[in-house]
Amino acid sequence: MTHVGHATSIGLLSLLFIVAGMSHFVSPGVYLKIMPDYFPWPLALVYVSGFFEVLGGVGLAVPRLRRAAGWGLIALLVAVFPANVGMLINADQFPAIPVWALVARLPLQGVLIAWVWWAAVKSQ
Repeated sequence: MTHVGHATSIGLLSLLFIVAGMSHFVSPGVYLKIMPDYFPWPLALVYVSGFFEVLGGVGLAVPRLRRAAGWGLIALLVAVFPANVGMLINADQFPAIPVWALVARLPLQGVLIAWVWWAAVKSQ
């Protein structure tokens, strides 16, 4: 991929994670509904995950921090995967989201992990 294409990819990923992370603070109730019941302190975990999404997104934009941010975001994406599975299992609690979209989220999480790895880890 060209330098411009790689820079665009980094920019899109960075923006994606910053916006997604900020949404944890703007609309925490949405994320509380997703949080599995077996996790303690759900609101704190919503804020912590949002903070690390923003931090990772900013880190992607800083060349010296990009690799570490990439690994951190991959760990975060793996850590939140149970919430995506939980959404599918409890699809009736999310009537506004079609079941096909909940199913599609699961492999898309893997695509996102691969994208972060390719753009931030492998290319360093």
